[in-house]
Amino acid sequence: MNEVWNLDPIYKGFDDPAYEADLAVAKEKLAQFTAFAATLSQAEPAAALRQGIDMEEELSALAGKLGLYASLRQSGNTRDPEAASQLGRLMAVYSGMAAPEAAFKDWASKLPNLMELVEADDKLKDYRFMFSKMAESSRYLLPGMGEAIMARMQLSGGNAWSDLQGYLTSTVPVEYDGKITNLSAIRNLAYDPDGAVRKAAYEAEIACYDRIKDSVAFALNSIKLETISDCQLRGYASPLERTLKHSDMKRETLDAMLGAMDEYLPKFWQYLKAKGKALGHENGLPWYDLFAPMGNAGTKYTTQEARDLLVKLFSTFDSELAQMVSRAFDEAWIDFYPRDGKSGGAFCAGVECLNESRILTNFDGQFTDVVTLAHELGHAFHNQCIQNHRPLNKDYSMPVAETASTFNECVVMAAAIQAAQSDDERLALIESQLQDATQIICDIYSRFRFEAMVFENREEKFMNADALCAFMTEAQKQSYGDGLDHSCMHPFMWVCKGHYYGPTFYNFPYAFGGLFARGLYAQYLAEGEAFVPKYKKLLYTTPVATAEDTAKVAGIDLTDKNFWRAALQTIADQIDLFCQLAER
Repeated sequence: MNEVWNLDPIYKGFDDPAYEADLAVAKEKLAQFTAFAATLSQAEPAAALRQGIDMEEELSALAGKLGLYASLRQSGNTRDPEAASQLGRLMAVYSGMAAPEAAFKDWASKLPNLMELVEADDKLKDYRFMFSKMAESSRYLLPGMGEAIMARMQLSGGNAWSDLQGYLTSTVPVEYDGKITNLSAIRNLAYDPDGAVRKAAYEAEIACYDRIKDSVAFALNSIKLETISDCQLRGYASPLERTLKHSDMKRETLDAMLGAMDEYLPKFWQYLKAKGKALGHENGLPWYDLFAPMGNAGTKYTTQEARDLLVKLFSTFDSELAQMVSRAFDEAWIDFYPRDGKSGGAFCAGVECLNESRILTNFDGQFTDVVTLAHELGHAFHNQCIQNHRPLNKDYSMPVAETASTFNECVVMAAAIQAAQSDDERLALIESQLQDATQIICDIYSRFRFEAMVFENREEKFMNADALCAFMTEAQKQSYGDGLDHSCMHPFMWVCKGHYYGPTFYNFPYAFGGLFARGLYAQYLAEGEAFVPKYKKLLYTTPVATAEDTAKVAGIDLTDKNFWRAALQTIADQIDLFCQLAER
C-alpha cells in the first residue's frame, strides 16, 4: 500500500515539459480572453456569450490543473520552496483572470434578454443557473479595474497571510516526552487510550502556540479586515451575508438550523458530562479528554485493513461507491501519514483532468482515522457524481459540500455499530460517532460565534493573541455549556484551525452537512435501494441549484426547523443509549 499520493498523472514535476507548456498556453489564453473582454461593448450578444463561455472553460481547465498540482505539492511539504515559487507564478495568472472575468460577467448580466439568449443555445442552457446567479451577483462586482486590483492585492494580502498561518502551524516545533515533534502528530495523541498521554500532549500543544500566536494573530486580523473592506466596497451588508450569497443558501435556512441546534445543545452537554463522569471528572469534561476513546473498538488499523473494511461496508450501499473507494487505495490517490512539513488535518481535492481525486490525511491507525478516510472519500464520490457537468458547473456551495462526506460516515458507523459483538465495542463506536456529532454541533457553533465576535470588533480595533483567546474561550463556554470543565478549555483553537484563514464563515456548512446527511440517511433506511438513485441525483444537482432546491430533490424543506430537529433527534437518541452504556 502506498504511503503518499501519486501526482505524476497530473505532472511529473515542475520540470515536466507538459507543465511549462500548459502554463504558456494558459498565459496565451488569458491574453486572448483579456482582448476579447475589451471588445464586448461592440459584440453581437449571442455569439459573444458563447465565445466567452468557451474561453472561460479552456482557461478554467488549464488554471485548475496547474494550480491544483502546485497546491498539492505544497500541502504535502510546506517547506518545498519550489512549490511556493510556482504558486507565486500561478497566482499572477489567476489575478490576471479577474479583470476580464469581471468585465464579461458585468456585460452579460446587463443584457436585457440574457436568459432568452441562454435558453436559445444548447450549450448555454447547461449554464442557466450560473447565468441567473451572475445577474444577481453583478451588483456586487467592483467597477472598472476594481476586480483586477483586488485580485492582485490579495496576493500579498489575504492569500499571503493564509500561507503564513499554514506554514507556521505545520512547522512549529512541539516539545513532548523529551523529543521534538510536529503539531499534527501531537494533536493525534488526543485520541490515545492512555489518559496521561492525552493530558501531556494537550499541555505540549498549548505550550507550542506561544511560539507563533502573535504572528498568527496578525494574520487573522489582517484577513478579517480585508474581508470587511471587501464587503463594504461591494455593498454586502455583512461578511455573513456575503457567505450566504456565495453558499446559495437563504438566511431563513441558517436561522432554522441554528435555532434547532440551540434547542438541542443541552443534550450534548448531557453527553459530555456523562463521558466526564465515566472518566473520573466531576466538573465536566476537560478538553484533553474530549476525544478520549471509550469501550474497546479493537486494535489499530493498517491502511490495507482500512481499505478492506471500507470497500466491504460501502458495497452494502452502492457498488459504484465501493469501486471508487477501491481505486482510491489501489491507485495511490491518498497521502496517509503525518510528517514534518506536511499540512495538518485532512482534505479531498478533485482532479478534474483525470476524473479522480487526491486525499490528504494524517492517518494514525485509530478507528477515527478510518472514519476520516470514509469522510474524505465521500467528497471524492461527490466529485465523481458531478463529473459529467460542464467545466464551469463543477463548484458546489459550502453547505452541500459536506453532504456526501458525512453520509459516508453514517454508512460506516451504522454498519460498525450493528456488527458490534459486545456492549464494550458498541460503546466505543457510539462514543466515536458522538465525538464527531459534538464537533459539528458544539465545536462548529463555537467557531461560528468566535468568527462573529471577531468581525464585530475588527473594524474598530486590532485584537492581540490574548483578546482572541478570550473570544475563543467565551465562544466555547456558550456552545459547550457545563459539559466541559471551564478550567480546561482550548483558547488557541483559532491558531490551529485553517478554516479561519480561508473562506469567511467556513464553519456552519459542517453543521449543515452533518445534519442534512443524517436526514438523508434516515430516508435511506426507510426507502432502501430505491433511495440510492435519488441520492446520486441530489449530489449531481448540487452545483446547479440552491441549497434549498437541492434538498427538494429528496422532498426536504430546509427552512422548516422540524427537519433539523428530526436530524438532531437521531443524535439525541444515541446520547441516551451512550449514557445507559456508560453507567454500566
